[in-house]
Amino acid sequence: MISFIRGIVADVTETSVIMEAGNIGYEIFMTGAAIEQASRAKQEIKIHTYFHVREDVMQLYGFLNKDDLNMFKLLLGVNGIGPKAALGVMSGITADELRFAVLSDDVKTISKAPGIGRKTAQKLILELKDKLSLEEAFEQKLAHEQESAGITADESGFDGRQEAVEALVALGYSSTDALRAVRKVEDVNPEDVEGLLKAALKHL
Repeated sequence: MISFIRGIVADVTETSVIMEAGNIGYEIFMTGAAIEQASRAKQEIKIHTYFHVREDVMQLYGFLNKDDLNMFKLLLGVNGIGPKAALGVMSGITADELRFAVLSDDVKTISKAPGIGRKTAQKLILELKDKLSLEEAFEQKLAHEQESAGITADESGFDGRQEAVEALVALGYSSTDALRAVRKVEDVNPEDVEGLLKAALKHL
């Protein structure tokens, strides 16, 4: 019903911002990091929103980019995860970290999120895994890195991590094991596919 709100931040609370738009103040629940970022804005900002309606409540949940909103909606599709729990996950880890954690069966990373125990993390991985892809995860991460660095796709450097994962899968490893092994590699240039492969194989 309300896809986004553009306006100025009139006030903040511990869990929400009050966005003034068209002489109306909208309370929008957000993660702590997003609230802090929004509160520093000196001009109009755009917040992508999810309108949660129940018999006894109507609430707006907001995100500073569409990718976070889409991940939030995916989380809501998991049985037993409501808006507050989904926002808790998003406050604990980024959308990129969540995608890679799901695809690599990384229960520990997801369990770091407030209110998410090991069993809930396992259920979340089980229900979301077939809705995500390695290719999309790498594309989104690269896009976010380019955006934060202020560069375009044409200016960006080659990232060999995806090719390293694909090469390991071609060698017979599962995509989960391949991704987990490549994620453990830290001291190799991401453009060095051969180096990434050699280092990743040591973790397999």
